[in-house]
Amino acid sequence: MIEADNEDLSVSRQCELLGLPRSSYYRNQAPESLENDKLMRLIDEEYTRHPFLGSRGMRDYLRRQGYKVNRKRVRRLMQVMGLSSIAPQKRTSVPAPGHKVYPYLLRKLNICRPDQVRCSDITYSAPQAWFCVSDSRDGLVQPVRVVLGGLGHDRRQFLRERPRAGASMLRVS
Repeated sequence: MIEADNEDLSVSRQCELLGLPRSSYYRNQAPESLENDKLMRLIDEEYTRHPFLGSRGMRDYLRRQGYKVNRKRVRRLMQVMGLSSIAPQKRTSVPAPGHKVYPYLLRKLNICRPDQVRCSDITYSAPQAWFCVSDSRDGLVQPVRVVLGGLGHDRRQFLRERPRAGASMLRVS
Protein backbone atom coordinates (compact mmCIF):
# COMPACT_ATOMS: atom_id res chain seq x y z
CA MET A 1 0.00 0.00 0.00
CA ILE A 2 2.79 2.44 0.91
CA GLU A 3 5.77 2.40 -1.41
CA ALA A 4 8.97 3.33 0.40
CA ASP A 5 10.94 3.78 -2.86
CA ASN A 6 8.40 6.08 -4.56
CA GLU A 7 10.21 9.17 -5.87
CA ASP A 8 7.08 11.28 -6.43
CA LEU A 9 5.54 10.94 -2.95
CA SER A 10 7.40 10.71 0.34
CA VAL A 11 6.41 8.17 2.96
CA SER A 12 5.01 10.92 5.20
CA ARG A 13 2.85 12.27 2.34
CA GLN A 14 1.57 8.79 1.48
CA CYS A 15 0.67 8.23 5.15
CA GLU A 16 -1.08 11.59 5.23
CA LEU A 17 -3.14 10.72 2.14
CA LEU A 18 -4.16 7.39 3.70
CA GLY A 19 -5.00 8.97 7.05
CA LEU A 20 -2.40 6.77 8.72
CA PRO A 21 -0.01 8.06 11.39
CA ARG A 22 3.54 7.87 10.10
CA SER A 23 4.74 6.21 13.30
CA SER A 24 2.39 3.25 12.73
CA TYR A 25 3.91 2.71 9.27
CA TYR A 26 7.36 2.18 10.77
CA ARG A 27 6.11 0.10 13.68
CA ASN A 28 6.14 -3.66 13.15
CA GLN A 29 3.31 -5.47 14.89
CA ALA A 30 4.59 -8.12 17.26
CA PRO A 31 3.10 -11.53 16.51
CA GLU A 32 0.89 -13.15 19.13
CA SER A 33 2.54 -15.65 21.43
CA LEU A 34 1.94 -19.37 20.98
CA GLU A 35 -0.20 -19.43 24.12
CA ASN A 36 -2.37 -16.60 22.79
CA ASP A 37 -2.69 -18.42 19.44
CA LYS A 38 -3.92 -21.51 21.29
CA LEU A 39 -6.36 -19.41 23.34
CA MET A 40 -7.62 -17.71 20.18
CA ARG A 41 -8.23 -21.09 18.55
CA LEU A 42 -10.22 -22.23 21.62
CA ILE A 43 -12.16 -18.95 21.69
CA ASP A 44 -12.99 -19.34 17.99
CA GLU A 45 -14.23 -22.91 18.47
CA GLU A 46 -16.39 -21.95 21.46
CA TYR A 47 -17.68 -18.83 19.71
CA THR A 48 -18.77 -21.01 16.77
CA ARG A 49 -20.78 -23.19 19.18
CA HIS A 50 -22.05 -20.35 21.41
CA PRO A 51 -21.91 -16.95 19.64
CA PHE A 52 -23.86 -15.28 22.44
CA LEU A 53 -20.95 -15.55 24.89
CA GLY A 54 -19.14 -12.32 25.68
CA SER A 55 -15.76 -11.90 27.31
CA ARG A 56 -17.03 -12.97 30.73
CA GLY A 57 -18.64 -16.15 29.47
CA MET A 58 -15.62 -16.94 27.33
CA ARG A 59 -13.34 -16.37 30.33
CA ASP A 60 -15.42 -18.81 32.37
CA TYR A 61 -15.24 -21.39 29.56
CA LEU A 62 -11.46 -21.08 29.32
CA ARG A 63 -11.10 -21.39 33.10
CA ARG A 64 -13.16 -24.59 33.02
CA GLN A 65 -10.72 -25.86 30.39
CA GLY A 66 -7.85 -25.24 32.86
CA TYR A 67 -6.42 -21.96 31.52
CA LYS A 68 -5.67 -19.14 33.92
CA VAL A 69 -6.93 -16.08 32.03
CA ASN A 70 -8.60 -12.88 33.08
CA ARG A 71 -11.40 -11.02 31.36
CA LYS A 72 -9.20 -8.24 29.99
CA ARG A 73 -7.02 -10.73 28.14
CA VAL A 74 -10.03 -12.55 26.69
CA ARG A 75 -11.61 -9.24 25.66
CA ARG A 76 -8.41 -8.15 23.89
CA LEU A 77 -8.10 -11.47 22.06
CA MET A 78 -11.75 -11.31 21.01
CA GLN A 79 -11.19 -7.77 19.69
CA VAL A 80 -8.12 -8.93 17.75
CA MET A 81 -10.22 -11.67 16.19
CA GLY A 82 -13.13 -9.30 15.52
CA LEU A 83 -15.59 -11.28 17.66
CA SER A 84 -18.39 -9.84 19.74
CA SER A 85 -21.42 -11.34 21.40
CA ILE A 86 -24.64 -11.48 19.38
CA ALA A 87 -26.71 -11.06 22.57
CA PRO A 88 -28.83 -7.91 22.74
CA GLN A 89 -26.79 -4.91 23.88
CA LYS A 90 -27.89 -2.08 26.15
CA ARG A 91 -29.67 0.61 24.17
CA THR A 92 -29.62 3.46 26.66
CA SER A 93 -29.05 6.22 24.10
CA VAL A 94 -31.67 5.17 21.57
CA PRO A 95 -34.74 7.44 21.80
CA ALA A 96 -38.24 6.05 21.79
CA PRO A 97 -40.02 6.21 18.44
CA GLY A 98 -42.02 9.40 18.12
CA HIS A 99 -40.15 11.12 20.96
CA LYS A 100 -39.68 14.82 20.24
CA VAL A 101 -36.05 15.96 20.07
CA TYR A 102 -35.65 19.48 21.38
CA PRO A 103 -32.98 21.67 19.79
CA TYR A 104 -30.04 22.96 21.84
CA LEU A 105 -30.63 26.70 21.61
CA LEU A 106 -27.25 27.78 23.03
CA ARG A 107 -25.10 25.95 20.47
CA LYS A 108 -24.24 29.00 18.35
CA LEU A 109 -24.40 31.54 21.18
CA ASN A 110 -21.11 33.09 22.30
CA ILE A 111 -21.41 33.33 26.09
CA CYS A 112 -18.93 36.03 27.07
CA ARG A 113 -20.33 37.82 30.13
CA PRO A 114 -21.98 36.95 33.47
CA ASP A 115 -25.75 36.65 33.65
CA GLN A 116 -26.04 36.27 29.88
CA VAL A 117 -27.57 32.79 30.21
CA ARG A 118 -29.60 31.36 33.07
CA CYS A 119 -30.94 27.93 33.72
CA SER A 120 -32.97 26.20 36.39
CA ASP A 121 -33.77 22.67 37.38
CA ILE A 122 -36.40 21.09 39.62
CA THR A 123 -35.61 17.87 41.46
CA TYR A 124 -38.20 15.97 43.51
CA SER A 125 -37.24 13.71 46.40
CA ALA A 126 -40.15 11.42 47.24
CA PRO A 127 -39.25 10.10 50.74
CA GLN A 128 -39.28 13.56 52.35
CA ALA A 129 -41.52 15.12 49.68
CA TRP A 130 -39.03 17.92 49.01
CA PHE A 131 -38.44 19.87 45.85
CA CYS A 132 -35.05 21.43 45.22
CA VAL A 133 -35.08 24.20 42.62
CA SER A 134 -31.64 25.13 41.34
CA ASP A 135 -31.21 28.56 39.81
CA SER A 136 -27.95 29.43 38.08
CA ARG A 137 -26.65 32.96 38.58
CA ASP A 138 -23.16 34.14 37.69
CA GLY A 139 -22.13 30.56 36.90
CA LEU A 140 -22.96 29.28 40.41
CA VAL A 141 -25.81 26.92 41.21
CA GLN A 142 -27.80 28.13 44.19
CA PRO A 143 -30.39 25.72 45.58
CA VAL A 144 -33.83 26.93 46.54
CA ARG A 145 -35.71 24.40 48.64
CA VAL A 146 -39.40 23.66 48.49
CA VAL A 147 -41.23 21.72 51.20
CA LEU A 148 -44.41 19.85 50.38
CA GLY A 149 -47.02 19.25 53.02
CA GLY A 150 -49.75 16.68 52.83
CA LEU A 151 -51.80 16.91 49.67
CA GLY A 152 -55.54 16.60 50.05
CA HIS A 153 -57.47 13.88 48.32
CA ASP A 154 -58.80 16.33 45.76
CA ARG A 155 -55.24 17.68 45.13
CA ARG A 156 -56.54 21.24 44.79
CA GLN A 157 -54.04 22.78 47.20
CA PHE A 158 -51.36 24.87 45.61
CA LEU A 159 -47.84 26.07 46.47
CA ARG A 160 -47.61 29.02 48.85
CA GLU A 161 -44.40 30.89 49.59
CA ARG A 162 -42.92 30.60 53.08
CA PRO A 163 -39.60 32.42 53.62
CA ARG A 164 -36.72 30.64 55.31
CA ALA A 165 -33.24 31.89 56.22
CA GLY A 166 -30.99 31.88 53.14
CA ALA A 167 -33.45 30.19 50.79
CA SER A 168 -36.97 30.54 49.45
CA MET A 169 -39.21 27.92 50.94
CA LEU A 170 -42.44 26.91 49.27
CA ARG A 171 -44.95 24.67 50.96
CA VAL A 172 -48.07 22.90 49.90
CA SER A 173 -50.83 23.43 52.42
